[in-house]
Amino acid sequence: MTYSVDYRKQVLSNIADGMTIREAALFYGLSTSTIHSWQQNLVPKIKRNKAPTKIPDDALIEDVKRYPDDYNYERARRLSCSQTGIFNALKRLGISQKKDLRASKSVSDKKIDISE
Repeated sequence: MTYSVDYRKQVLSNIADGMTIREAALFYGLSTSTIHSWQQNLVPKIKRNKAPTKIPDDALIEDVKRYPDDYNYERARRLSCSQTGIFNALKRLGISQKKDLRASKSVSDKKIDISE
């Protein structure tokens, strides 16, 4: 949660009126580095300055279509990224991977007893 711009201005105006940064940090319950960053840039950042991922969306969607039952570590190996990156990209795209027990690699054919 970010602090409002009015609150930030109030803290900085007290510093301008003679309060030290340490005193303001103790009084308002903030860290001194937070106050220093507010002095540099008063308005909070709304957007990121870089692309959200190094995994191209179209390549990931194509991989999901080609290999629907693969695990995230297998996709990560193919797309040269981390397993966590695959997880976050799938979540961002709204793709959930529901495993079909009839085709799952983790369950042997002997254990499957699903009636259709």
